[in-house]
Amino acid sequence: MNGDATGTGAAAVTPDKAERLKRLAAAAAVTVASVLIAAKTGAWFATGSVSLLSTLIDSLLDLAASLVNLLAIRHALQPADREHRFGHGKAEPLAGLAQAAFVSGSAAFLLFAAFQRLIHPVPIANTTFGIAVMVFSIVLTLGLVAFQRFVVRRTGSVAISADSLHYSADLLVNASVVVALLLTVNLGWSAADPLFAIAIALFILRGAWRILKSSFNLLMDRELPESERARIREIATAHAGVIAIHDLRTRSSGTMTFIQFHLEMDGNLTLLKAHEIAEEVMEEVERAFPDAEVLIHEDPFGIKERRATFQ
Repeated sequence: MNGDATGTGAAAVTPDKAERLKRLAAAAAVTVASVLIAAKTGAWFATGSVSLLSTLIDSLLDLAASLVNLLAIRHALQPADREHRFGHGKAEPLAGLAQAAFVSGSAAFLLFAAFQRLIHPVPIANTTFGIAVMVFSIVLTLGLVAFQRFVVRRTGSVAISADSLHYSADLLVNASVVVALLLTVNLGWSAADPLFAIAIALFILRGAWRILKSSFNLLMDRELPESERARIREIATAHAGVIAIHDLRTRSSGTMTFIQFHLEMDGNLTLLKAHEIAEEVMEEVERAFPDAEVLIHEDPFGIKERRATFQ
């Protein structure tokens, strides 16, 4: 999971601003993908380049994935309700799984097309036009990725982070197509076009695996990074009334983080005093993790409990 999506990684913004930023980033991705599809379709018909076809397919999948993101983000931003008391944040990693499927499918199709072109070479035409379209694609995608990264820093959105990942990969893909076209025309390396397409497909598959892994970890309630868990322990035990903590459990859902643990305190404290200490610790943890919901259970120190222990 991206560190920006948890705890202190994302810069603090109001929920309303975070919602606006995420919606705007999702809409910008759909718009950019639509423009690139139109431009690359014209370039592919003009050149016949299979490596350019690879970027067209990638943009088609980008559009599909970004549309899924747009819908998922709208759903994930809905507040908790009677049926979903932890909110709707899991819609974002579900969108990530859909993206991984889209990206893997495009890579498989591209591998097939590239191997066909290796076996049956086809000359490439109008390379100047093809290169111009790819340079335009690089500039437009650079602008989108810069904006997406800004949004991820501000909101910690998993869906936008996944979207930014494959648009970042597109930059390398588009640059490699330019190189393939230049090698084919200037040096006569007819195999360069399909070989670059195969390399791009493998790179796309690598990106799909990263998206899949990140989304799966969120859906399976993977713990926060150990550095953030250590910070929670440090904050809790820094309070003068706390002797120790145990049973620390953390998970993320969308941009929300859920933290729970047991505080061990002097058994002679009154219930009211123990409650006051727990409230103070909770406020300290929430200050460090602004998007977290913290649940604390108070225990007398030294009481034996039946619980699972993990390394």
